[in-house]
Amino acid sequence: MKKLVFDYEMKLRFSSPVTDHRFQLRCVPATGPRQQVVDVQVHIDPKVELDSTVDSFDSVVMTGYIPQPHDSFNYSVTGIAFVDNEHVKPEAYKPLYRFDSALTIPGPVLSDFIETCKGRVRLLGEDPAPSAAAREVMDEVFHAFTYAPGATTIRTTAEQALAQRQGVCQDYAHVMLAACRHVGLTVRYIAGLLGGEGATHAWVEVYEGNRWIGLDPTHNRMVDDDYITIAHGRDYRDCMLDIGIFSGASVTQDQWVNASVHEQRP
Repeated sequence: MKKLVFDYEMKLRFSSPVTDHRFQLRCVPATGPRQQVVDVQVHIDPKVELDSTVDSFDSVVMTGYIPQPHDSFNYSVTGIAFVDNEHVKPEAYKPLYRFDSALTIPGPVLSDFIETCKGRVRLLGEDPAPSAAAREVMDEVFHAFTYAPGATTIRTTAEQALAQRQGVCQDYAHVMLAACRHVGLTVRYIAGLLGGEGATHAWVEVYEGNRWIGLDPTHNRMVDDDYITIAHGRDYRDCMLDIGIFSGASVTQDQWVNASVHEQRP
């Protein structure tokens, strides 16, 4: 088990003042089967009263409304997570994690890739452990990609990312989700934090023995106690950390994000 101190900050700048700004945040790590989260503090600027709830994927969702004109929107989340992958608690799974989601539907490129993954899994013999099969897929995804920030957007599908063979952690995760589901595995998308990334990170969890086991295709390794989970879902669309709408004339926006995670030792 590790005690991880985390700090996540987002700053949004508008080219001219906006009004009637409604937003939804999924930026708070929640206590779950592999982590206990304490001492969480959330700061919003402009200051606004937040409504908090939990969605159908057990993610903490905060919503707010800023009616007055403002040319920036900032929030930060700090806290401590005790992460223990050796003693992950049992958890039920949603059947929908077995099926294609909006960003993971295979096209011709992904379909060929899936056949390659099926061939690797068959070499494991009859009825391999889900985590073993997922590791084969993860390795195939890792070697299929070049990490290239800016090569894709949050709307890029797994098919599109794989066709150009480059992307970021979100794309690695989406391709792995697509392949795993067609190999017969139950998998879900994870949005979270990892020390050294400087921003949020994405990986995959596979269901095995009534527990979720994490795999990180961007780094081709199993998830350990250095990872903090923020949200999970079918793909990125279920785990967007911040979304919103506002009123303004020809407004452009610039976003700055920073995330830090470090272990606090006794």
